[in-house]
Amino acid sequence: MKFTKYEKARIIGARTLQITMGAPLILKMDKSDLEKIMYNPIEIAKMEFDKNIIPITIKRPMPVRD
Repeated sequence: MKFTKYEKARIIGARTLQITMGAPLILKMDKSDLEKIMYNPIEIAKMEFDKNIIPITIKRPMPVRD
């Protein structure tokens, strides 16, 4: 599914908040990778989004037909 830039920002922001609040990482990373990105939750969320493994869905309203 192709996401709009707004949907992408919302998904990454929501996942970043989850990671910041202590949620476990979905993406398996070793300590050197985490140190390379300085444990930045935004970068971790972006990496998870790029690999399409974030368990967040988008519901789009269907257009109304007359």
